[in-house]
Amino acid sequence: MAGRRSAGILLYRHGPTGLQVLLAHPGGPYWARRDVGAWSIPKGEVEEGEDPWAAAAREFAEELGSPLPEGEAIDLGSVRQKSGKQVRAWAVEGDLDADAIVSVVFTMPWPPRSGIEREFPEVDRAGWFDLATARVKLLPAQVPFVDRLEERLLDALGR
Repeated sequence: MAGRRSAGILLYRHGPTGLQVLLAHPGGPYWARRDVGAWSIPKGEVEEGEDPWAAAAREFAEELGSPLPEGEAIDLGSVRQKSGKQVRAWAVEGDLDADAIVSVVFTMPWPPRSGIEREFPEVDRAGWFDLATARVKLLPAQVPFVDRLEERLLDALGR
């Protein structure tokens, strides 16, 4: 488990109330009623021998149903989640309609031990959030990505 790696994209835009980031809410019954500390950047597993940037772009498209907007990638480094998984992320400026996402699905037995297989979207919804709200919504281990994005953008402006 500790060797698992994921890669993802923190999409950002300059919205009417300032800087906003796009977050994804995981689908499936275990996450259905969770909100605070449950959202994530669109991300997924890096396959053996796969370039992490390529994995991040692929997962963005699979989870949101939209190709990654073209733009300069800002390397946000890596974090380790509670599960031990290492997550590498990049930020890209762009826009998409969060209400129009279409995620790939996964199958799992539900209800448990019922023998019934059901399909659930990997991402059941997405949303644009200001940075303060994003820090509350995100899985705690991923909050540094928002901090690093803000830092890099302020540095680019010459603070």
